[in-house]
Amino acid sequence: MKMNALRPGRNFAGWFWILTFLLLCSSTPVNAHILSGEPVSFKSGFLHPWSGWDHIIAMVAVGIWGAQLGAPAIWVLPVVFPMIMAFGGFLGLIRVPLPGGEHFVEFGIALSGVLLGAFVLGEARPKLWMAAATVGLFGLCHGYAHGFELPAGESGLYYSCGFVVATGTLHLLGITIGLVHRWPQGRVALRVCGAVIMLGGLYFLYQAFQPEADEPAAPATKAAALILSNDIVS
Repeated sequence: MKMNALRPGRNFAGWFWILTFLLLCSSTPVNAHILSGEPVSFKSGFLHPWSGWDHIIAMVAVGIWGAQLGAPAIWVLPVVFPMIMAFGGFLGLIRVPLPGGEHFVEFGIALSGVLLGAFVLGEARPKLWMAAATVGLFGLCHGYAHGFELPAGESGLYYSCGFVVATGTLHLLGITIGLVHRWPQGRVALRVCGAVIMLGGLYFLYQAFQPEADEPAAPATKAAALILSNDIVS
């Protein structure tokens, strides 16, 4: 008896796309994800992905997931991610507004770790176009954030080249790790990696939901503070 319709791997991506949409709709804006004023050079672009765990876990997860899926996804996904990421960087550089605003990008970056880790954990096997679209969306978010934060008037060409090379290196690292998928013990190890990546993504998602310290207080909070101050004076 065939039970393809009930295979979790085929429905995994669909459910997480729904979750992504709901979280993005309910989110609030957060601050930009890289430090402004960072030197624009090939070296800084190459080193930047290695300086943030949000980048590392997402890019390594792309390689691992591609290795789990096998050919042609093993090379399609690591190519799609940096290509769309470079395009997203260009959109951010010229300040093209995205649907949902800045919070779409920030929560997209946080969700990339959650969802890609979950895909690795569940060995999700959607159709190739769905996997590529998912990876491309996350690449767009990562790239847009960096392009948006490049100093005005500076050329981001060298920075972007360095960032793309570093991204490819992290993908290659993920593919190398994912090659253990051919052995039963390796599959278990990759599931553990997926769980760790997903937990890391959940941490970044939690951080994204936290209000900034310098964020202005909500009107209700201001009113409550005013009432308390009046009571103290009286």
